[in-house]
Amino acid sequence: MDPDLFLVVGMVIGVLAIPSMLSAFSESRSPRAGAVLVLIAGVLVVVAVQNKAGGYTFAEIPQVFYNVIGRYFR
Repeated sequence: MDPDLFLVVGMVIGVLAIPSMLSAFSESRSPRAGAVLVLIAGVLVVVAVQNKAGGYTFAEIPQVFYNVIGRYFR
C-alpha cells in the first residue's frame, strides 16, 4: 500500500487517541483504548517511514496530508 496513506491514517489515529487517554486519566481509569490506539498509530507511522525511501521530513507532512486527501476525496 501507499506509505503516505499509512502516515496520514497513523497520525489521525494518534490524534484521536489523545482525548481517550486524557479522559481515562481524569477519571482514574486505565487508558486501555487510548493505549491500543497509540500502539496502532505508532505501528502505522513506523511502517510508513520504513516503506518510503528517505523517510519524511517535518516540512513534507502537510503536503503529504493534502496529497492523500486530494487523492481519495476527488
